[in-house]
Amino acid sequence: MTDDLGKLFAHAHGTRAAVIGGGVAGLIAAREFAKVGMTVTVLEASGRLGGAIRAGEVDGIPLDLGAESFATRGGHVRTLIDELGLADAVVEPNRAGAWIAGLPGGKAAPLPKGGILGIPANPFADDVRRVIGWGGAWRAYLDRLRPPLTIGHERSLGRLVRSRLGSAVLDRLVAPVTSGVYSARPDDIDPDIAAPGLNAALTRAGSLTGAVAELSAPREGRAPGSAVLGLDGGMGRLVDALAAALRAQGVELRTGFPVDAIERTADGWRILSAEESADADVVVVATEEGPARRLLAPHVESLAAEPAVPGPVVHVVTLVLAAPSLDAAPRGTGVLTVPGSFRAKALTHATAKWGWIAERAGSGRHVVRVSFGSQGEPPVTDGMSDEQIAALAVEEASAMLGVPLTRSRLRGFAIERYAQSQPAATIGLREATERTRTAIRAVPALGAVGAWLAGTGLAQVVPDARDEADRVRRGALFG
Repeated sequence: MTDDLGKLFAHAHGTRAAVIGGGVAGLIAAREFAKVGMTVTVLEASGRLGGAIRAGEVDGIPLDLGAESFATRGGHVRTLIDELGLADAVVEPNRAGAWIAGLPGGKAAPLPKGGILGIPANPFADDVRRVIGWGGAWRAYLDRLRPPLTIGHERSLGRLVRSRLGSAVLDRLVAPVTSGVYSARPDDIDPDIAAPGLNAALTRAGSLTGAVAELSAPREGRAPGSAVLGLDGGMGRLVDALAAALRAQGVELRTGFPVDAIERTADGWRILSAEESADADVVVVATEEGPARRLLAPHVESLAAEPAVPGPVVHVVTLVLAAPSLDAAPRGTGVLTVPGSFRAKALTHATAKWGWIAERAGSGRHVVRVSFGSQGEPPVTDGMSDEQIAALAVEEASAMLGVPLTRSRLRGFAIERYAQSQPAATIGLREATERTRTAIRAVPALGAVGAWLAGTGLAQVVPDARDEADRVRRGALFG
């Protein structure tokens, strides 16, 4: 134990910490409290831990039903995985890449290599021109002739791409990426957050395509295609390992405990549910944005009890298909769609992307994940029965993959519904989040973690939860 943790441990005896929410952010916060000897309780409303990481069996295959990978940037998640003894389980995805479907004439083509957010470095490259056509390529070339932005910068990715490169690049390359990755329209994305340095590189290079070429050039120590990794057996193993480690540290993990409110007491906090209550000296709220705001608002000045703009609702449908026609992975590891061309926004061909899934599925059996829903509009699957959703997902998968698939091929399915936070790259969200954080941090012995504050993805959620828990415990122990 470091001297720093030793000092915290000396002050922590008898201090009670409650974490409301058992997703990864909550479990990381609990881990930080337990490290210094606090008495820690995690209260999760549902019957399971893990939040956006959801696992289950479909047709006998153990699968990720939510998040299926982690970003390598920062190294925070990989360090956590190593600490939990899962280093040998880390696997790389197939780097074959995704396709774009919904191009004119109902065509599809591989997503060009080497771009940033779908923005190409060379509009005349064969793989780019196959998507945007000669007309789109010549329009994008005008970017090289236009003066760079030398005063200020563009806050909207959509406006930036539209003005520099034209509608073909925006609609057929950038929009499918932002819809698939962020569940958001390009016009609502801040390029300074989604692609740090892009505006500055545009000024240096004199063009947007030149800026992309500069930022995407190979750099020493950066392996091509190493942006994400996964776990053999699924990301659910990370949740299981975290839970086991916490129990070994004496942390109480309580599921089926929906929290209705938190109240100030003379010496701390009282957490209230319909049938019981719990007391704590410090509280960290680690739920989704809506519930978090409702719990925090009575105690945090100027904090609204509801999100100003609700995040997208997304339905992820996992299908297991008996379909030997997919053995050749006809459209790579997945498909992004041109907005408006399909009812689904994206598809992942999981057995083509992950070797461990293909091995467990066996010959001729395939796992496909179809996603519905985006910012500002409910998924078309809203109000449908599970059987109707599954049938639609098979129909969309058939069209997106360009392979005849029928309901008779379906061997099993699972449907997961997510109320996501606004994408972290949404214009103005960074400033609003900083104001929210400042207001929360003004309240002693209270903290908040999760994707609505940190940004989506484990690479952001894990270090943020660790740092916020450290702030709360120091404030509680040293004032």
